[in-house]
Amino acid sequence: MIEYRTLTKRMEFSASHRYWNNNWSEKKNLEVFGKCTSKYGHGHNYVLETTIEGPVDPETGMIINIYQLKPMIKSVLEEFDHKFLNEDTDYFEELIPTTENFAKILYECITEKLKCADCKLRKVRLYETKDLFVEYWKEQ
Repeated sequence: MIEYRTLTKRMEFSASHRYWNNNWSEKKNLEVFGKCTSKYGHGHNYVLETTIEGPVDPETGMIINIYQLKPMIKSVLEEFDHKFLNEDTDYFEELIPTTENFAKILYECITEKLKCADCKLRKVRLYETKDLFVEYWKEQ
């Protein structure tokens, strides 16, 4: 019987964003997004939890070597760390950089980079503040 476990790596990074829907009037954007519409944006110290699922390798006792996982996640976060998401990345040209949308983008980017024969990305949890987070996963 194969036993599956999860391993979660937590990493911090900073980014700023602006909520704005180009199809709406300034008035509607202000009504829906409030102060988050500032053209200068606002920033967060995000915390990303990346959860990997897979069998434990009997030779190593690990799902994935953390020394492989950490730099892989770090390489994804470098695209976003200390960036104004609306302008410094291509991901949010047409997409509002809400925490919900950002979590999905991070999930997709990590999935592309994950190199592990028997493991998979189970979910990401993205904290925008200490008491607000979004989880994103795909049913397999």
